[in-house]
Amino acid sequence: MTKPTKAKTRPQRNPQRSRMGSPTVNKAEAARRVKKISPILKKAYPRAKIALEFVNPLELLIATILSAQCTDARVNMVTTDLFKKYKSAADWVMADIKQVESDIKSTGFFRNKALSIKGACTKIVEQFDGKVPSTMEDLVTLPGVGRKTANCVLGDAFGIPGITCDTHVIRLSRRLALSQNSDPVKLEFDLAEIVPKKSWTHFSHLLISHGRNCCKARKPNCPDCPVAEHCPAANKPDLW
Repeated sequence: MTKPTKAKTRPQRNPQRSRMGSPTVNKAEAARRVKKISPILKKAYPRAKIALEFVNPLELLIATILSAQCTDARVNMVTTDLFKKYKSAADWVMADIKQVESDIKSTGFFRNKALSIKGACTKIVEQFDGKVPSTMEDLVTLPGVGRKTANCVLGDAFGIPGITCDTHVIRLSRRLALSQNSDPVKLEFDLAEIVPKKSWTHFSHLLISHGRNCCKARKPNCPDCPVAEHCPAANKPDLW
């Protein structure tokens, strides 16, 4: 006669953890945390700003499209000559697609990026009188432009508050328990509720600067982190 097997019991979930492994989020507490860490990060990164180099909205739009799966440093190297060659949306429209691909090849995924740039500039010329639109509603109608790119252009080219949810903002928002969402759009709306609107653009740059310099993906430098005392994930590898 076989012995009855014991029923397996599942380990109980820690109520202080979310299903994704990040600390649970309370919006009121998250808003207070933003208020506490913002001045600290401003002091730590007084020159926090967008790393992409540009002089007008079109250049930033192109640079942001090129930055997908590519470092900002590489994009800046490429656009140094690129923006001397293509100075208007019409220049991009008239350019041969193969030539554009060749000009941007070192940024990676150059075929898709060339199509996006050509498509976006064609719509800018045909529907927006050759000027980059300055609203979220219009920007996201351009080929290759999602909310992340649109917020970047709005915030840094037009001075209209926008939250840019790149990989650093996503990672730090979860570690700091500002949001449990890793989806950029859902995260954007979460942060919009707890960060003062006038600070949206700069807060994004502060998180990006902190992500690049201290709170890195594989090994955050918690011992030297200026906001560690306000971070639920500080010195807790299981929450990284």
